[in-house]
Amino acid sequence: MLVLVALFIAGLVAWTMRSIAKGKAMGAKFAPPPAAVTTVMVKAQTWQPVLRAVGSTRAVNGVIVSADLAGMVAEILFESGTPVRKGELLVRLDTKQEEAQLRSSEAKLVLARSEIERKRDLLAKKAIAQAEWDAARSQLTQMEAGVAEMKAGVSRKRIAAPFDGLLGIRQVNVGQYLDRGAAIVPLHSMDPIYVEFALPQQHLETLAVGKKLRASSAGLASETFEGEITAIDSQVDASTRNVTIQGTVANPAHKLRPGMFVDIEVLLPETPGVLAVPSSSIAYAPYGDSIYVVKEASGPDGKPARQVLQQFVKLGSKRGDQVAVLSGLKEGDEIVSSGVFKLRPGAAVQVDNSVQPGNELLPTPVES
Repeated sequence: MLVLVALFIAGLVAWTMRSIAKGKAMGAKFAPPPAAVTTVMVKAQTWQPVLRAVGSTRAVNGVIVSADLAGMVAEILFESGTPVRKGELLVRLDTKQEEAQLRSSEAKLVLARSEIERKRDLLAKKAIAQAEWDAARSQLTQMEAGVAEMKAGVSRKRIAAPFDGLLGIRQVNVGQYLDRGAAIVPLHSMDPIYVEFALPQQHLETLAVGKKLRASSAGLASETFEGEITAIDSQVDASTRNVTIQGTVANPAHKLRPGMFVDIEVLLPETPGVLAVPSSSIAYAPYGDSIYVVKEASGPDGKPARQVLQQFVKLGSKRGDQVAVLSGLKEGDEIVSSGVFKLRPGAAVQVDNSVQPGNELLPTPVES
């Protein structure tokens, strides 16, 4: 019985060891199914470096049209929010009293001119003294100056647009008495328009008058406005160490209004040979950012297969859907563009590029 028990135990141990060895062999041959991913080829691109800032718009010419002289509003000749041309009449103040005084002075001037002609003849005949002639000429000159002053006063009560622009909301009514300097309506020129922004002092070396820039606004997300730098402030702000920049952009449709916030991009010289990859291809981690490169390899069954190698990279600036890679990749590498979260070094992959993630330098997503 002891011998039989010993033989039974030995057989059981042998069967167990054989089962374990068989399981190990099967486990060695087992491989998880390849992960479905999308890939892109790394290509060198030419990038346009930019300096970004937030600024505001300001009219090249902007004033509050006001009354030059005090008077009663007799007529309003404009509508709020409409464009006007230089010299177009906006408001006419009451000038009845001034015009009556002007007619009286003009009548006196006519009489004085007739008188001077008579005295001219008398002077030629030596019938009057030279002093009397000089006094008559001086009096005529004073009367002419007085008439010109009255005409100027009447003209100053006819308020016209000082330049082409867009009117704001009127602030007066017919019959209202206006003091000297009272506001009538805002007027701003719209095309071109200034954009003013600030940049840190370390960028002064790269800035110059004439450099191109782009402006965009949150309210006009689908449009950009082209322009250039037209002035750089002569001093740096002592509290922020920023320098104020003024640019001029075209605004033919008058979509930019004075006082709007705008996003500014100052265009720097182009940089060739930039290796740009989709931002979705980067595996971010505290110990370093990496990208999975697809390589040809042999599968467990000896047949050709595709595997991924983890490559740590150094990243640069970002543009749209793309990120510049400064080191760790070379042109022509095939990298995983989506599905990196489920990969590990050496994992088998199956490439399916029927649907690709966003990879645009200047994406224009559809608004929801």
